[in-house]
Amino acid sequence: MTLIEEFLMPGGGTSINTLPKISLHDHLDGGLRPQSIIELADSIGFVLPTTDAGALGEWFADQSNAGSLVEYLKTFDVTTAVMQTREGLSRVAREFVEDLADDGVIYGEIRWAPEQHTARGLTLNDAVEAVQDGIEAGIENVEQSGRSIRIGQLITAMRHANRSLEIAELAVRYRFDGVVGFDIAGAEAGFPASNHRAAFDLLAREFMPVTVHAGEADGLDSIRSALFDGRALRLGHGVRLAEDVTIERQDDDNTFVTLGPVAQWVRDRELPLELSPSSNLQTGAVAAWGEDLFDHPFDLLYQLGFKVTVNTDNRLMSDTTLTQELALLSDAFGYDLGDLETFQLNAAHAAFLPLEDREELVEAIEAGFGDA
Repeated sequence: MTLIEEFLMPGGGTSINTLPKISLHDHLDGGLRPQSIIELADSIGFVLPTTDAGALGEWFADQSNAGSLVEYLKTFDVTTAVMQTREGLSRVAREFVEDLADDGVIYGEIRWAPEQHTARGLTLNDAVEAVQDGIEAGIENVEQSGRSIRIGQLITAMRHANRSLEIAELAVRYRFDGVVGFDIAGAEAGFPASNHRAAFDLLAREFMPVTVHAGEADGLDSIRSALFDGRALRLGHGVRLAEDVTIERQDDDNTFVTLGPVAQWVRDRELPLELSPSSNLQTGAVAAWGEDLFDHPFDLLYQLGFKVTVNTDNRLMSDTTLTQELALLSDAFGYDLGDLETFQLNAAHAAFLPLEDREELVEAIEAGFGDA
C-alpha cells in the first residue's frame, strides 16, 4: 500500500484520494516512513530487524496483526527509538504532514506522547517545539505544492505512567503554540481515566479540549471513566460502546435495539467516536463481533445515529491511509459518497478548533464532495 494508489468509489469512479478529509486519530509514532526509520536508526546506531524499506514495512504490518493491543504496542519501541532528537522528531513530523496532504487531508490532529521522547536529553518543551517546527515545515512544503493543510498537536499522557498532571500542564503551556488538545493513551485495561483525575481537573479549569482512549482494550467501565473523570469531548476508538447496544430482534428490513445508559448518553450528547477500522481488527477490539471488517460494529453505530468518524490510528502498523480506510468501509457496507461526506462532516464538527474554523472545514468538505 502506498499513498499514490488510487481508490475509486464503486459505480461513479470518483477518486477517494482527492476528496477533502479530516484526520482526528493519528499517532505520530505510528506514521513513520520505513526508509526514514532506516536512515534515522543508522544515525544513532539503533539496530533494526531489517534495513530494506519494503521488508521493514512488512515487518511492522506482521507484528501488528497479533490480535492484541499489548503486542501491537510493542512495535512502537522501534519508532520511538528514532524519535529522540530534535532532528528525528522534526523530520518525522514534517513527513507526517506531507503524507497527510498526499492523502487528501485538509485538517489533521497529530497525537503523540512527549514523555516518550526524552531518552537522549530532550526536555518536554524541547520535544514539543521540535515537533511543531516539523509541522510548520511540512505545512510550508504542502503550500509550495499549491495545496493547503492545517495541523494541530494533541499532547498525550501515557495512562500507565504517573506524569499525566505534568503532561497536562505541558499541553496548556503550548495551547497557543500548536497544541489544540489533550489525550491519554497506552495500555487501557487496568488503567482507567480516574487514575489521572488531577490532570483532567486542571484541563477542565483551563478549558482545554480532551479526548480519551477508551473502549478499545477495555469495555464500558473504561468509557464511563473517560466520560465522568476525563470529561472527554471525544472517545478515542470507543468501539466497545457497542457492548451497550442490545439487539432485541431483526427481520429482513429492520433491526430493533435497546441502548444502555452509557451508549444512550454518548449518542444523545453527540459525542464523536474516533473509530479506526483496520486497527480495531488488529488489536482485537472488535473480537466479540468477529474477525472481518464486515463484523465491525461501525455500521451499527452509524445507523443508530452515533457521530462516527473514520481514522487510521497508526498508518505504518496498519499499512493504511485514510483513503484506504474509507474504501474498505465502502466495500464492506456499501457506503456511497453521501456516507463518506457525513463521516468527514462529523469529524469537522468534532475538531478541537474554534467554531469559525470548524465552519470553514465544513464548507471545504461540502465544496469538495459537491464537485465530486
